[in-house]
Amino acid sequence: MSASERTPLDTDPVAPRHPVDVAVGVLIDAEGRFLMTSRPEGKVYAGYWEFPGGKLESGETVEAALRRELHEELGIVIGAVHPWQVELVDYPHARVRLHFCKVYAWHGDFEMREAQTMAWQTLPVEVMPVLPGTIPVLRWFAEERRHEGPTHRG
Repeated sequence: MSASERTPLDTDPVAPRHPVDVAVGVLIDAEGRFLMTSRPEGKVYAGYWEFPGGKLESGETVEAALRRELHEELGIVIGAVHPWQVELVDYPHARVRLHFCKVYAWHGDFEMREAQTMAWQTLPVEVMPVLPGTIPVLRWFAEERRHEGPTHRG
């Protein structure tokens, strides 16, 4: 095979992976607690705790994806979406660009439509284990809230 016939995978066994964009909802209630959900059985990192959300579909905005995902997963309709932080996380199974958005208003009853579990949390987070991509959010909360000490157990 000549050099001109090689693909990037032929010449670089560790070719860069393109990130998948994910909309993530950080729901915050009137008491300042934030909602975390467990990853359902059958998914990568099943049982780990995270903020709810999901992948953007082709042509979808972060806000539209977040609205769709939170309705599909939790059965709620969210109010205003406040873009907050973006974090790139390189997991063994995927590289993801997490678009974290704060949400202070929603309506509807929470329904765990993927058989996940939900828990309202404060710092330090009591649920465990926490998904690695969630840990930066806990640090951001600690900075904003002037929290001293660990942000989570484990």
